[in-house]
Amino acid sequence: MNCPDCGNERTRVIDTETSADGTSVRRRRECQRCSFRFTTYERPEWESLQVKKRDGTIESFDRQKLRAGIERAVEKRDVTETTVTALVDDVESELQGREARIVSSSLIGELVSESLRTLDKVAYIRFVSVYKAFSEPQEFLRELDAVLDAELDDFEASNSSQ
Repeated sequence: MNCPDCGNERTRVIDTETSADGTSVRRRRECQRCSFRFTTYERPEWESLQVKKRDGTIESFDRQKLRAGIERAVEKRDVTETTVTALVDDVESELQGREARIVSSSLIGELVSESLRTLDKVAYIRFVSVYKAFSEPQEFLRELDAVLDAELDDFEASNSSQ
């Protein structure tokens, strides 16, 4: 592992931790030349997962692309990097748990949408506006109305049970 600061190939592992769900390993490393400390993560490579896009093309699943889409949706929102990582992990685990090795991009969009809807309503609206390719303001309004109606239903349900 090369040091990201000076490029030296000799680093040593200072600390190793397994994630709570056991799917990754976090290692703290230190460069033996410049003493720069950095963190690396190790995850197993899954059997190749493919994504079928709307236009019919098929490409390899890209965890970073998924993360970038979620990060754009939660930009300037009170959502931590840890939460984003957990969401990406959950979606990837859900996809890996399926029999099919080719999944549709719409399935990925639905999984992310469901998670964002409970996590942050604004991020949800941002995400679905891109995912569903909104082209008219009315489409935003319909989706926003659905979110607000659900919020109102939840509010009324919690007040009626008290």
